[in-house]
Amino acid sequence: MPRRNADTREEIREVALDLFAQKGFEQTSLREIAERLDITKAALYYHFPSKDELLVQLVAPLATDLAAFTAVLEERRPDGERAILEDYFDLCERHRRVFQGLLRDTSALARTGSLLQVLHNRDRIDRLLVGSDDPAERARAVVALGGLQDCAVLMADAAPAAYRRAAVDAALRALLPA
Repeated sequence: MPRRNADTREEIREVALDLFAQKGFEQTSLREIAERLDITKAALYYHFPSKDELLVQLVAPLATDLAAFTAVLEERRPDGERAILEDYFDLCERHRRVFQGLLRDTSALARTGSLLQVLHNRDRIDRLLVGSDDPAERARAVVALGGLQDCAVLMADAAPAAYRRAAVDAALRALLPA
């Protein structure tokens, strides 16, 4: 792939994210990333000293967005559950490729410490969504939020506008007591 611009670091992130989402972290080599960009492995190492460091940098925007989303929920509850779920859907869609990579190689994320941060925020969001630590209540929140995440990952070929409302409606139904 010919180089598109002078921001090699950003190009490396984009190509790595695509490959990790397609193949997984462990199955993608730095050589593949460098070849796709038509740069040397040494140039890649100049920008990212290790593959783990590259992964940490790719997950950082998701972790930051999750932390910010959690902070908003902790400070004030947005306009109802629908608004929370719509915002969470949008967050998942923005980070769809990261979630795809997460599903392929959780061990790599655990090794870098990134997984714990993501899971901690997700745990807080589950509890804040239902306002309870009750396991039955939390189970509904886990299903609702997990379903939205799965839509972003499994329905990547469809335009989000084509299924956003249906996904959020289903998540809302999951929150209803039995």
